[in-house]
Amino acid sequence: MTTSPLRIVIADDHPMVRQGLRGVLGHHAGLTIVAEVGDGEAAVAAVAEHHPDVVLMDIQMPTLDGIEATRRIKQLQPAVVVLVLTMYEDDDSVLSALRAGASGYLLKGAEQEEIVSATIAVAHGSATFGPIIATRILDLFTNPPDEPASPFPDLTGREHEILERIACGETNRAIADRLGLSPKTVANNISTIFVKLHITDRSQAVVRARDAGLGRPAQSPHGRT
Repeated sequence: MTTSPLRIVIADDHPMVRQGLRGVLGHHAGLTIVAEVGDGEAAVAAVAEHHPDVVLMDIQMPTLDGIEATRRIKQLQPAVVVLVLTMYEDDDSVLSALRAGASGYLLKGAEQEEIVSATIAVAHGSATFGPIIATRILDLFTNPPDEPASPFPDLTGREHEILERIACGETNRAIADRLGLSPKTVANNISTIFVKLHITDRSQAVVRARDAGLGRPAQSPHGRT
């Protein structure tokens, strides 16, 4: 009795990375690539169209990052498993991916055999992590960090204020008026926030901020709003 090959979607915004993964996975008899996409929205659409077994998901992508794409895929098709393949090894990226529903996490640069074996393993229900990531996860469980005062400790106080206002849906002009800043200063701070949080647009900032509990109604200086 023959077993059907595992159906794979590759999601990465770099064509050379997709080409490399196609070369690694496409030559394995037990795997077949059903779609290659370059952004998060396309990844969600490809899953809806092709019903793959596994999605190899980058984190930093346009239109929708890999974290939010993973969350949407797991909501729409829980049986589809996601293996993150990224350059980011910081704790926030790892934990965000796991909370979104990823079943594995590898760093780019992993050996070809490791990528193939991890793809097969997550498809069969195993949680799979590269050695560096596994060590970090174990350390987080055995030596949990003190709870930071801010859910985004890399942000300055001003950047945190601005992210809070973004999460509330305020425009740059409204944020500038509220905080007594120029619109240009607000725009510059937002650009820095995007870099620090590894995101590319305002909608991703809203998702990350609200996931962290930001976006509560603000207090008016003259009373409750």
